[in-house]
Formats: sequence, C-alpha cells, structure tokens
Amino acid sequence: MGAPAGFDTWTQAQRDAWAAEGARAYGEREAKRAAENERRRAEIFAEQEQRVKASWPAPKPIESSLPAVARLDADLLPEAIRDYVLDVADRQQAPPDFAAIAAICGLASIIGNAARVRPKQHDDWEVVPNLWGAIIGRPSAMKSPAMRSALAPVYALQDALRKEWEAAQREADIEDALSDLDAADARKKAAKAIKAGDREEAKRLIAEHSKDDEEEAPCPRLIVNDASVEKLGELLNENPRGLLLIRDELPGFLARMESEEYQSERAFYLEAFNGDGAFTYDRIGRGTIHIASATLSMIGGVQPARIAPLVKGAITGERDDGLIQRLQLVVWPDDLSSWTWTDRSPGALARERYDQAFRDLHDFANGCAEPAVFGFTAKAQDIFRLWMTELQREARSGKLPSALESHLLKMPKTVASLALLFHLVDGGHDAIGAEATGRALDFAEYLRSHARRLYSAGAVAVENGAKLIVERRAQLPEPFTARDVQRKAWAGIADRDSVGAAIDLLLEGGYCREAPVPTSTAGGRPTTSYIWHPQLKVEG
Repeated sequence: MGAPAGFDTWTQAQRDAWAAEGARAYGEREAKRAAENERRRAEIFAEQEQRVKASWPAPKPIESSLPAVARLDADLLPEAIRDYVLDVADRQQAPPDFAAIAAICGLASIIGNAARVRPKQHDDWEVVPNLWGAIIGRPSAMKSPAMRSALAPVYALQDALRKEWEAAQREADIEDALSDLDAADARKKAAKAIKAGDREEAKRLIAEHSKDDEEEAPCPRLIVNDASVEKLGELLNENPRGLLLIRDELPGFLARMESEEYQSERAFYLEAFNGDGAFTYDRIGRGTIHIASATLSMIGGVQPARIAPLVKGAITGERDDGLIQRLQLVVWPDDLSSWTWTDRSPGALARERYDQAFRDLHDFANGCAEPAVFGFTAKAQDIFRLWMTELQREARSGKLPSALESHLLKMPKTVASLALLFHLVDGGHDAIGAEATGRALDFAEYLRSHARRLYSAGAVAVENGAKLIVERRAQLPEPFTARDVQRKAWAGIADRDSVGAAIDLLLEGGYCREAPVPTSTAGGRPTTSYIWHPQLKVEG
C-alpha cells in the first residue's frame, strides 16, 4: 500500500502512527489467513482419517489353533495304579494325565529290557518296553510334584538297592580285613616252610590266601537326572536292565541335543529309544566304551512356550531325525477350570497297591536271567494286526504332516509296550490277552489327540507372539520395526524368525500395515516399518 497524500508534510509522530496501524491491519489479515488454512487442514485430515478407517476393516480376532485333546479315561489304567493316580491328581489339583504318564514311564523303566514282546507270531521283531514321555503344562501347573509323587516307588526301590549295596560293602570290608589277617598268618607259615626246605608247601599257603583283583561292585541305579553320555554309558553297563532319565525341565535336555556340539549324544539317545541296541563310542581319556544294551526310559516336564521351537525343527525338516517323535507319551491337557482347597493324607490302600505294583515288576525283572519274551493271544494278535494295518495305510496316505506321520509310524512299539506293561501289572505271566491289548489301543488313541496338539505348537507360538505384540504395543515406537520388537526380547518372540512370523500374522489380521521408509540420500535398502490400525491407536 502506497503512502497517503501529504505524507511528506506529516510529522514523525503522524508517520509512526500510520505505520503501526498498517502493521496491525496486516497482522489481523495474516491471522485470519492462518486460521483459515488450519481449519482447512483439519478438514482435510478428518476426511483422510475417515477414508483410512473406511478402507481399513476392523482387525480379525487372533484365535488359537490349539486342537482339542481327549481327557484321560482312568479306566484305561491298570487297576493297581488307577486309584493312586487319581488320588495324586485330587490332592494336588492337577490333571491326572501328569501322574498317569509319569507312572507308566516309571513302570517301563523297572522292566527295562528284562522283558520283550513279539508283535508278530512268526517274525523275529521284538520290542523292548522302554518308553519316553513328556508332560506339558504352564508354569506352576503341578507338573514336577505330580512326577515326584508318581515316581516315588522308583526312588524307594533305588534307595533300598543302595542300602543293600552299602550293607554288602560293609560286609565285604570286614571280609577283606579278615582275609588280610589270614594272609599275614599264611605268610608266616610259608616263611617257616621255606626255612624247613618245603617250597611247595610255602607256595600252597600263599596261593590259598592270595586275593583276587576283583573290582568293587558298583552301586546299582534305577534313575539318572543329568549325566554326560559317556557317564551314562558307564551307568548303563553297570545297570544293563536300563535306566530312567528324569528331567523336571525337559527342554534343557532337548535344546542341548539341538546343538552341533552334541550331535554324537543325539545319535546315542536316538539309539537308546529302541532299547535293544548296542552303542560304542571312543573318547580320548576314557578310551573305547561299548554299551551292550542301550536301554533308556525318559520322563520330564515342559512349558508350552518352550516346546514350540523344538517342534518347529521337526515340522520344517531342520531336525527331522525323529527325536521329538520318540516322545510317544506326550500329554498336554487343558488347564483345570476350577481349583479346590484339598488337605488330606494320601489314600493308604491306593498308595500301597500302587507301590506293590512297582515292587512286583521289580521282583519279576530280577527273576529273569534272560529277557522274557511275550507274544499275543490269537484274538489279541488279530486286534493288533488290524490296528497296525489301518495305521500304516493312514500314515502312508500322504495326507498327514510329515512330523505327525513320523510320530504315528513309531506308535506300534508304543502300543506293544503298553500292552505288555498293562498285562504284567495286571499279574499276567503268559501271552498278552485281548483286554490288555484293547486298553493299550484305546490309550494310544488318547495319546494321538495330544500328539496333534503337540505338533500344532509352532502355529500356537506365532499366535501367542502376535497377541503379545498387540498387548504391549504402547512400549513400541510409532511406526515400529521388527527390530524394535526383537530388542524387547519378549517371551516366545526373541528371535528374528519368531518376530517375523508374528508380524506377518498381524498384517494378515489387519492389525497393522507396512509403512516403508523412503530410501535415504545415501542409498541402500529401506527399512520396513509398520503402523497400527487407527482403532488400536485410539484404544492404546
């Protein structure tokens, strides 16, 4: 705006007043313009938000794909152990599956390779009834207490064997001391015989009282918890009927088997599952150790979050040698929906019958100089034949996931072992009958439902990881990257693969979208970042 007429004749004060008025008017105009622009920007942003919401459907619920499992029918258990298994479950307010599986694995270890079953009438195929089991449950689900209660008779038998050995060692020490006295006396008499010129008499006296270089008898064992494969081999040679490996947390053992450093140990355990094979290893320092009978039963507890990475290797083929599939007695029961304060003594009669079942099997095994071989009765043989034929057809149909297929193809050993164990616990001494075989097959069907849940653990872990990211999204920047999530090291999603799988599921469910960062002036591949669904931003 130009100067007004007569501006040259204005005083300085008039000129300053005119400039101030112009500045004020200009400020008002600019303020109005800025306000209008801000209003327009708000309208545009609101319109964009509406378009985004309209184009971004509500997130789909992340539903668990964990399949249902069969509940344990207590009637499938031998009567001698049934009541105590239920008693433990009631007092501990835990699923009865935990104590049942631990009990069966414990019984299998007591028999070891003292007995075998021939599933076919004419073939020489023999099955050693050692079994591997795992009980899966959340932390504090009473897995370890259930195992301890169920395996108490095995610990008691081991304690009794140790006390007998200690008593025998004390007696042997006394005999050694007396032998030393006899030898000293014999040496005196031999010296006199030498002086008398009777050398032959002196030789007779010394030979009569010389001690053989006998090795001290090792303390017998039934249980091992954590031993190197070399030490375990020595223990198996000292206890040729077999041992029971007990681990409160089985994933530690299984994760160790995943390491390249322990592949020779993995090979040993793969062989020990069969129960009837030999194994030889050579080590500097220990030399060559030959294990005539590598017979090992196994039981341990597992948390759901820790089993998923182990199952993943079997599913993807990364570790497809069948180690996980050898855990044939895996149970993953549902959590109990209610809890009741229970404070009572264990059922005395149930406990005594339970303990006696273990003692009877131990006495039976001790009485077997050679492995006792059992077959099926004609009716039981037909039942087993029909079942195995159907199983093989299904497993080889190509319709099952490879990991589950491998698991099912190992079930004939499991069923034959269960039939023999049920038969022996029921007091059988001749051919395995149809009743024990039928119960074994029903028990296998129950186990199969839990195997399906086991091999779905990989998918469930991804779902749980995705849910965790959504729940803790406020701890992440906006936008966030996979690296941001991985740095948090949240349970179950601490590695790149698990984080990537969880984010992929969130993308699929509409919880977030990619928001690629433009390439910088320095070039290079842009980092993919993600933005949350607008609804989640409001909720967060």
